[in-house]
Amino acid sequence: MAFEAKRDYYEILGLSRDAGRDDLRRAYRKLARRYHPDVSKEADAEERFKEINEAYQVLNDDQLRAQYDRYGHAGINQQDMGGFSGFGFGGFEDIFEDLFGFGMGRAGARQGPRRGADLRYDLEIDFEEAIFGCDKEIEISRLERCTHCGGSGAEPGSTPMRCKECNGTGQVRRAQQSIFGSFVNVATCPRCQGTGEVISSPCGECHGSRRVQETRKIRVTVPPGVDDEMRIRLAGEGEHGLYGGPPGNLYVVLHVRPHQFFTRRDNDILLNVNINIAQATLGDEIRVPTLNGDENLTIPAGTQPGTVLRMRGKGAPLLRGSGRGDQIIILNVSIPTDLDAEQRDLVKELGKTLGAEVTPQAGRGFLDRFREALGI
Repeated sequence: MAFEAKRDYYEILGLSRDAGRDDLRRAYRKLARRYHPDVSKEADAEERFKEINEAYQVLNDDQLRAQYDRYGHAGINQQDMGGFSGFGFGGFEDIFEDLFGFGMGRAGARQGPRRGADLRYDLEIDFEEAIFGCDKEIEISRLERCTHCGGSGAEPGSTPMRCKECNGTGQVRRAQQSIFGSFVNVATCPRCQGTGEVISSPCGECHGSRRVQETRKIRVTVPPGVDDEMRIRLAGEGEHGLYGGPPGNLYVVLHVRPHQFFTRRDNDILLNVNINIAQATLGDEIRVPTLNGDENLTIPAGTQPGTVLRMRGKGAPLLRGSGRGDQIIILNVSIPTDLDAEQRDLVKELGKTLGAEVTPQAGRGFLDRFREALGI
């Protein structure tokens, strides 16, 4: 199992957010040629290519791009991306067909091993589960190798026959004339769909498709410190491949439910706390909630509205590495609105001793103190 944070689509393609359609296509063509698994020798070529394809699929669609520009990854759901197979990719000829409007056809013989499609599952977890980690059991539907025919597509006792139209090569070649001269068009055989074989007695379970839809329960371990929109990769838990190809991966996209009191900024936990005028003026020791239960917090005398205090090591665990972030306390001084007669008289007497002079505020305001506390 591997953990991944989802990257920005514009960053993946190396584009600014105002890039035009031509810029998008040029960037996609350049990167797709570089990272396609059929030609690239780089170790992460397969993952990079899928990432590039996904970014191009969204940004090349005006509606999806508008949703992404406004809401980010949260605005793109699995239906927008073609359901669970939204992370799959085709051969090198698919790039040319998308960019130039014509297919090139694969050089070579019959259909080789084909990797299974990647799947996506959206998992909702509680705020505390994201902080401390958890184990979840999910249920997915995926294509698996048919056990009745062993993945051959033929009913047991029969065998596929060599395709007569392509003579088992999986391709047909046709000579055509154009204003530029004659050329040979190589295309996938329409009879055998590139397999080189024709199944005369299809399997009664998979009907010759070699795979069947199955529902499986899978256990997912969510590590401590994950955040909203992060994803976990379960290698080999996607759809099964064809013709001996490897299975795809399952990507579990996390959606963290909001907490009643806490909000999160990276590994820091933010909490707003109301105190009264007496506590702000004279100071006090109060109990505040933390992720590990209630703890004491000292309020200094003369605390001003918007004062920011920090509780070290009370935040979210670091996803990679040891240690935790901090809990940031923002103090709000609550002004009473329904005083009784005795309280009103006491406030009036206090007001007489403080004077009525109004002094313009100078120096740093609340936002400056807040930014300083958060280190921004």
